[in-house]
Amino acid sequence: MVVASNGSSPLVYSNGTKVPQSTLSSDSVVNVEKGDPMIFSPYWEKMNDECTVVIKAQELMSYVCDENSLCFYMLPQMRDAILRIHNVVGNAVTKDNYIVLGTGSSQLYHAALYALSPSQPPNHPINVVAAAPYYSEYPDATEVLQSRLFKWSGDANTYNKNEPYIELVTSPNNPDGAMRTPVVKSKAQGKIIYDLAYYWPQFTPITHQLNHDLMLFTLSKSTGHAGSRIGWAIVKDIEVAKNMIKFMRLSSVGVSRESQIRATKLLEVICDSYQNLKSIKSELFFSHSKRLMKERWEKFKGVIEQSNVFTLVKNPIAYCNFTKETSESYPAFAWLKSAEGIKDGEKYLEKFNICTRGGERFGVDAKYVRISMISTDGEFNELLRRLLKVKRG
Repeated sequence: MVVASNGSSPLVYSNGTKVPQSTLSSDSVVNVEKGDPMIFSPYWEKMNDECTVVIKAQELMSYVCDENSLCFYMLPQMRDAILRIHNVVGNAVTKDNYIVLGTGSSQLYHAALYALSPSQPPNHPINVVAAAPYYSEYPDATEVLQSRLFKWSGDANTYNKNEPYIELVTSPNNPDGAMRTPVVKSKAQGKIIYDLAYYWPQFTPITHQLNHDLMLFTLSKSTGHAGSRIGWAIVKDIEVAKNMIKFMRLSSVGVSRESQIRATKLLEVICDSYQNLKSIKSELFFSHSKRLMKERWEKFKGVIEQSNVFTLVKNPIAYCNFTKETSESYPAFAWLKSAEGIKDGEKYLEKFNICTRGGERFGVDAKYVRISMISTDGEFNELLRRLLKVKRG
């Protein structure tokens, strides 16, 4: 339960928790449309000394990091850090698999489509599908290259063509946080890309050490450092890995060494703290970030429960092999459904200067709307204040 005081007084929850006054003006737009993970910034500010890196002017000048490695542009220490973080968390199998580094998982998505498409341009591009509600950027990201190799073909739930396809499985799903498996029923040959950007302990219980043919991960959601543009794929088939690296070589000749150095340090600090069972200045990262997500979700649900405008999907509960406890999922996004009589949730919230992303972008009805749960403290607190005003008579 949330009790709202008059004017700009702090929100007070039934457990005594207070939400600080917002620094945003009442007429400003609260942008919770994007998925910028700024919630974790205060944690890393405390870790500046441990995570600072120094790069000398003559260092990292070559295109090549390791000419004997399949992924020639990846620093050996970057590869080691990726292997370590998955070993610590236990969310993916890396043994006997290949690591392909990319400029965020967005670039790796294109590399994966290229690698999984027929080697010769077919008469018809291979169909790319995902179960609705699917990540809103998939259609545009697929079509932007206007490729003869692949094309966006919509909702995997309704795909029934007897033609080859690539299915995207996002788990936990963006926007609704659901754990996903493939759904295509076609008898045609299909290939699967698993987008596991949010399969980290702060967002969901780690229930299995996944071992799929092609899995995508990203630094932006694992640590919050979206600006470093680091992502990686774990790939079983060496030919698929080679073709992904070919795409990377032709599109950007690899990935920034400076970004790799920073990402390596961040992942090493997390791994060191868990393997030594201590952290130098703060809580262990995943414990801290999960606590933040839990606190936000409790506050958010308290506000939504008072509303007769939106309903909220219940987050799944499972035992986490990493934290050794049963807990609820705390997704990076809230997926809301508007009440009867409200046809467009996004437009409805615009009246309160709340910028969101509507359901039609995710392949479903406009009654649905996605709200980011990983914005700055100021944006999130102001979001709660405005949602308290979102009531019908």
